[in-house]
Amino acid sequence: MDVLARAVNSALFVSHGIRKDSHVLLHLMGGGGPSRRIWFDGSSLGGVRPDERSISGQIKGILKEAVPPRGHFKEFSSGIMHSGGDISQTIKEWSARGICPVVLDSDGGDFSDLPLSKDFGFIISDDKPLDDADTRELRDPISLSLGDRWLQGHSCIAILHYLLDAN
Repeated sequence: MDVLARAVNSALFVSHGIRKDSHVLLHLMGGGGPSRRIWFDGSSLGGVRPDERSISGQIKGILKEAVPPRGHFKEFSSGIMHSGGDISQTIKEWSARGICPVVLDSDGGDFSDLPLSKDFGFIISDDKPLDDADTRELRDPISLSLGDRWLQGHSCIAILHYLLDAN
């Protein structure tokens, strides 16, 4: 849970504010139940403080709810929605909206090669690389490396924001 909360914190919160142009979509695909997605929308997020306990409380609250059908996001609170589905569902939805998926991988290309004229969705896995089942929907995926070490997700997010903000 702490890993998820740190990712949300790094992606959305800045000193005394929220990044309105950022979203976080958590994929919960372990355990015995159906896959679930939790979407934190920075443009409408409210009532969440930038600490792990507050963010974890929101996630725990969602986990008590029934999983909505795949592809149908149900509002949980201001700027937080959840839906059934997995990474392949998200990739399909991004494709329909013109969002270019970028997979973070230590073997990927350099950030300077990224065409910044597009809207991106960055895919960050946990402690293992994504497998073929996770990425079967990707067409000509862009793979990006932030270095040869496997970093924690929240660190990758902070580095990406730094690089994107500088451009």
